[in-house]
Amino acid sequence: MRVAVVVMETSHHRDTEGRRHLEQLAETLTEAGHEVTVFCAQWWDGSGSQFEPDDVRYRGVTASATEAVFCTRLPALLATYRPDVVHAYPAPPSVLRAATVGAKLARAPLVVECFDDYEKPVLERASKTADQLVVPSKLLQTRLWEAGATSDLTTVIPESIDVDLVHDVEPAQAVDVVYAHPLDETANIESLFLGLAELRQRRWSATVIGDGPERERYEQQATDLRIDDRVAFAGACDRERRLAIYKGAQVFVQTAWRESFATELLWALACGCIAVVEYQAESSAHELVEHRDRDFRVATPQQIADSIAESAEMGHRTVDESVAEYDHGAVIQQYETLYERLIDEYGLF
Repeated sequence: MRVAVVVMETSHHRDTEGRRHLEQLAETLTEAGHEVTVFCAQWWDGSGSQFEPDDVRYRGVTASATEAVFCTRLPALLATYRPDVVHAYPAPPSVLRAATVGAKLARAPLVVECFDDYEKPVLERASKTADQLVVPSKLLQTRLWEAGATSDLTTVIPESIDVDLVHDVEPAQAVDVVYAHPLDETANIESLFLGLAELRQRRWSATVIGDGPERERYEQQATDLRIDDRVAFAGACDRERRLAIYKGAQVFVQTAWRESFATELLWALACGCIAVVEYQAESSAHELVEHRDRDFRVATPQQIADSIAESAEMGHRTVDESVAEYDHGAVIQQYETLYERLIDEYGLF
């Protein structure tokens, strides 16, 4: 299958969750044997209009992220490429309109991937343009419905993980509690730290994975609560290091205010961690543990403390096979099924 991915600014221009997801999707589709080209503004050095790192082909529509020129050139390039499916990022709106024109010229269905990277008007425009909207969680599906999309227009396909990699990584040194999220204004580590402070009389250790503009403030919070001697800030670890820490940990605590899809929580579950998830109105994290008996959904720091204490009595695991449905291969099959349905339906018109 030939897939054209359209995202004018990649994560190399502007690092957001949705952009990273589309690039991961392009890589995974390529690994599954599909021909994938990402149509974007050039982000690599040199004068060549094409670049192929890790077998994914990037096609530079423009030398820089100049919206007007990009939109002028994109439709003809898509028509020439003749994809079976056009899979686009929904912003900016002018680029989505250009992708729509290009998809029509190529006689291909348009799929739009929606994360929490943009405001409601963007979703409203996407719902009027796409042949199908894909979201990673029920939370975002509800937002699309509120923006005017019908249930038939939306499909939930989760983020994916590499289950084989989980099996391959060796556990790091044992730790009681682990937390992972960019250390920004949405991280909400306060809830975890307040819960840990309630457990001062117990023996425990915690590791915080991530870096960002609020790191110094969170480190000061740990000091103010007099738990800094038991909380280690590990920084922005690579994937293998994160998995090693998760496999050595007993509990993964999820407290962030906003999550389109709680990917780090999913990795931690695959590594056998017991999840303690604080409910947040702007986070979909609770969806991952709704039907799991070993994990906890909580609403207050005191409940976080109680759940951590209870988790200490449970057996330690380093792998959980029940999350195999989120493996890259299984999730790509969901995209393939969607593409095939849309191609068949498009051929009827």
